[in-house]
Amino acid sequence: MDVDIQALSERVKERSIFVQKLMGELDKAIVGQRYLMQRLLIGLLADGHILVEGVPGLAKTTAVKALSAAIRANFKRIQFTPDLLPADLIGTQIYVPKTSEFMVKRVPYLPI
Repeated sequence: MDVDIQALSERVKERSIFVQKLMGELDKAIVGQRYLMQRLLIGLLADGHILVEGVPGLAKTTAVKALSAAIRANFKRIQFTPDLLPADLIGTQIYVPKTSEFMVKRVPYLPI
């Protein structure tokens, strides 16, 4: 099985142009946070979640807003505090006697 490395490299370059364009858009909004922006893109492309932590004033919210605007997605922010519980984010389980099962009652501000 011969793999043409040069052809493979060309395909990767062609298909990753959107990442360069996206980084260009993010660079317009955020200066000096390249590492953060790369990690946001990795989380997005991996279909994962990212918890952005840091001291106030590091443009965390601005970075995520810029990313959501660049990909035309909705943006919602949750301010984490020490007293925040998982049920505050996803809802709580309610027992349904008719079905003898638990159902999750979602909090009103999170999408399904």
